[in-house]
Amino acid sequence: MKQNETIDDQERLYSAPALEKGLDILECLATSEEPLTTRALAEQLGRSKNEIFRMVHVLLRRGYLTRMPGTEGLRLSGKLFGLGMRTPASRALIPAALPEMEAFSERTSLSANLVVLHSGETVIAATTTGKSNAGITLGLGYGNKAIEARSGLTILAFQSGPAGERLLQEALDAVNGEAPPDYEERMSTIRHQGSLIVASRDILGVNDVICPILDARGTALASLLVPCLTLRKNPIDLEAIRAELIKTCTAITMKLSASA
Repeated sequence: MKQNETIDDQERLYSAPALEKGLDILECLATSEEPLTTRALAEQLGRSKNEIFRMVHVLLRRGYLTRMPGTEGLRLSGKLFGLGMRTPASRALIPAALPEMEAFSERTSLSANLVVLHSGETVIAATTTGKSNAGITLGLGYGNKAIEARSGLTILAFQSGPAGERLLQEALDAVNGEAPPDYEERMSTIRHQGSLIVASRDILGVNDVICPILDARGTALASLLVPCLTLRKNPIDLEAIRAELIKTCTAITMKLSASA
């Protein structure tokens, strides 16, 4: 900062009003539970409709927003998530994980789902399909609030330092700071066990087997989620699946460490 130059002076000098409007729109839609019209966006941002109309048009043209069919409602597209998955760390994760996930599915006939965190939510970034006649397959992009999903808590449980604090804060922001009262106890249990076998929160008759993918320092980069149907005949040995999943996550960690 130059002598006699105040923070306000710097903010005026380096301000980019149009960029800030665009970021405001993206952030507003990211936290909205429902699609918003241009008018609703303007009201929430305290701006006039004309003020953000051009910005919305540009964001639509560039693919960052989509309009709900037959309505004026706007929502975020998957483009921001796609950009995030093109960072060097993410580009290394998926190629390292997919062959091991496919090998897991070959051995167990079950689907495996690679879960990452994005803006405080879990997102399925890659999936493999098992050969079982009665299996559960989750779609790419499927997700939940990270702090409410066991796959998300598994990632949050193995974090440390400023980066971990940011991830946890994003997860709390996604639920307006209203985390389940026992979430810290849950994370402590996950750290102690190292992996999870737990009844699915969303699907009756399904148990989820979950294990973190760690880097060389023990920080979780992602988690693997395997949904297992409860069958009357040939019931699944969940502990055997857990052992296979731990083996798979360890192999991914070793590949990532070797390429670092």
